Amino acid sequence: MSSSLKPITLWGHKTGPNSWKVAFILEELGIPYEHKFLQLAEMKEEPYEALNPNGRVPTIEDPNNDGLTIWESGACIDYILEKYDTEGKLLPKNEKTKWTARSWRDFQMSGQGPYFGQYSWFINYHPEKVQTAIDRYGNEMLRIVGVMDKQLSKTKFLAGEEITYADLMWVPYFIVAWRVPDVVWEERFPSWGRWWKEIQGREAVEKVWQGWMRLRKEVIGR
Repeated sequence: MSSSLKPITLWGHKTGPNSWKVAFILEELGIPYEHKFLQLAEMKEEPYEALNPNGRVPTIEDPNNDGLTIWESGACIDYILEKYDTEGKLLPKNEKTKWTARSWRDFQMSGQGPYFGQYSWFINYHPEKVQTAIDRYGNEMLRIVGVMDKQLSKTKFLAGEEITYADLMWVPYFIVAWRVPDVVWEERFPSWGRWWKEIQGREAVEKVWQGWMRLRKEVIGR
């Protein structure tokens, strides 16, 4: 990556997982970036709302492209890959692999993010215990990991034998997910467990992961 690049600004939150999806991609590609953190209230106020009308994170600003601003994690990642991953390190050049990765990308955003997030909400933050909601989202979590496990019994990574951006997009929610009680995922889903161990061993993943955990501990103590 060119040393003349100015750091991309990545707006995020210290505990929430979505901006960290983008951080894993930037780190793997060796793109300079500055991760700036907002409080929840600041996301719903100016000047941030001028950058992201949805008032959430992530948002990126690229000083190398006239300060172009992009929001939503999928759009941020698409932009980074198309503009900066010219060697195809994470964005497959093979047509079949490219669209397989896109399918897993969309499944992460439509499946893992919403269901894992709702499970965490009803376990940790909802003022009343709603067991039917806990069971529903817990069962969906298991279903989703099961879908991954079935695929990973056939291929090393989600889109084939090489890692892609799609694998990395799944990492943050697995880091912070409250696991369904009484289920050891690595035992129930051994192919997923093998993949998860492989992902954890990547230098860029470990670097971002450790930095994130230090920040989370500052905020929530764990």
